Amino acid sequence: MQDEFQVGAVASVHGIRGEVKVFPTTDDPAKFKRLKTVMLKTEREQREAKLLSVRFFKNMVIVKFEGIETPEEAQKYKGATLWIGRDQAVPLRKNEYYQADLIGLAVITEEGEELGTLTDVLETGANDVYEVTMQDKSRGLFPAIKDCIREVDPENGRMTVHVMEGLLEAARPSGKGGSSQK
Repeated sequence: MQDEFQVGAVASVHGIRGEVKVFPTTDDPAKFKRLKTVMLKTEREQREAKLLSVRFFKNMVIVKFEGIETPEEAQKYKGATLWIGRDQAVPLRKNEYYQADLIGLAVITEEGEELGTLTDVLETGANDVYEVTMQDKSRGLFPAIKDCIREVDPENGRMTVHVMEGLLEAARPSGKGGSSQK
């Protein structure tokens, strides 16, 4: 499990007071209002940065960091990523998980067959869909619903799934298996 999460990336300088435009990589940019500090990471350095002000403009977050007073100083951080510790992340409810903790989980059927590795979480609106890179390098898509996802265990690096009928036919070429449940 990850100890820190990326919440944004500096896209450009904003104005003449050293502010930056941040593209949020979190599902709720309003979280920036609650942050006091972030870890600012560039290729050359990593430092804790105190947020003095946060405001929103279109799909961006305008941030003023302590100690960055001019556009020239702010320009040094263009492309930098903003990270927070797990302790600063929004608390999870029961059966909720941080996406970063799901990526890399081994995906295993209820029968114990290892299917592959969870490689992406697709947000579809109704429910998330887990993309799994299968053992044979094909791609499987599993809806994040109780009927399909039986257990999520990030501490032990695994997710147990029920392979619903027809779910793997699109992922596996014919003649190479398919679903084997019932």
